[in-house]
Amino acid sequence: MRLLVIEDDRDLNRQLTSALEHAGYAVDSAFDGEDGHFLGDTEPYDGVILDMGLPKMDGIRVLEKWRREGRKMPVLILTARDRWSEKVQGFDAGADDYVTKPFHMEEVLARLRALLRRAAGHATSELSCGPVILDTRSSRVVVDGNPIRLTSHEYRLLAYLMHHQGRVVSRTELVEHLYDQDFDRDSNTIEVFIGRLRKKLGVDVIETVRGLGYIAQAPGVPAPKTK
Repeated sequence: MRLLVIEDDRDLNRQLTSALEHAGYAVDSAFDGEDGHFLGDTEPYDGVILDMGLPKMDGIRVLEKWRREGRKMPVLILTARDRWSEKVQGFDAGADDYVTKPFHMEEVLARLRALLRRAAGHATSELSCGPVILDTRSSRVVVDGNPIRLTSHEYRLLAYLMHHQGRVVSRTELVEHLYDQDFDRDSNTIEVFIGRLRKKLGVDVIETVRGLGYIAQAPGVPAPKTK
């Protein structure tokens, strides 16, 4: 899952980015509203953390422009504790949730997980696909009750496929949503990670749909037919 953090306080931006990367996300950062708006308008993020008090373009305007332009990714806004009006403006502009400063990082992560799973149509933090269970809270994966050790890229790939279980996901989409801007984006690496995942999981929950991409679904469920 790929996220964007727009926060002009560089220390806080760095803390948020570090915590999110440690939790298994690919993260890009922006430090003002103009750069943040440009990234959110041109890159396919799964979620955004957006500060309201930004230089060059404030967070409300950034959010309003995104929504007018049809950008639908979940947005978690950061507001000052005494600015309740910002919360109202943020929701009216299209925000999905908010956190007030100062905040506990665990709350930000929890609210973000909730936004991401609701956006994908999931009700709980545990995603299941046949015998495979992925817990987004602990970044833990088990198969038939046995824990599986995955690298950060393998976990990110499995999490994205399971968030979109039952839908064919192309290589291009996976590359766009799994790697940050600075990563050397080679779609051939997706095939390598898929192979490693299948070997580690030991069950057939990831299928290749020829000419289209990959799909995560329980064993025995037929993949969509290609034309």
